[in-house]
Amino acid sequence: MADQTQGSQGYELAEVNIARLLAPLDSPELADFVAGLEPINALGDAAPGFVWRLKDEALDDATSFRMFDDDWIIVNLTVFTSAEALRAFVYGDAHRSYLRRRPEWFERLVEAVTVLWWVPAGHRPTVAEAQERLEHLRKHGSTDYAFQLNDTVAPPAPGSEYLPQ
Repeated sequence: MADQTQGSQGYELAEVNIARLLAPLDSPELADFVAGLEPINALGDAAPGFVWRLKDEALDDATSFRMFDDDWIIVNLTVFTSAEALRAFVYGDAHRSYLRRRPEWFERLVEAVTVLWWVPAGHRPTVAEAQERLEHLRKHGSTDYAFQLNDTVAPPAPGSEYLPQ
């Protein structure tokens, strides 16, 4: 894996993270999480380097999408211009304060719940694509094809893409 945090012309950085709910979304236990969705999504949408996020247009969020045929797993799928831009948002004060409350709302999963990969600029990844990348990471660890937030992986050379190893 190459040591590079900035995106390259022609590629953007896709990211998915999943969480397994401790209670239904409409329960009192998740009221603070649900109330925070809109403001946190708005911060993400306005963050430098933000490109796109998966959302159900009717809800303006992604709480209706699932992975692994599990109705309790929710999905957050985004595209940023670079790992640096993504890290700046994830570890920014507002988002970090929300992340600290994760144990109140979600099960602690032992397998990886976040994966990143480079996509051609303009490509909008699907939930199925994100699941395949997460499964690859879980099976093979970090590679150029599927890696973690703290890894630094250069985008593919122009006109090529990383293939599963």
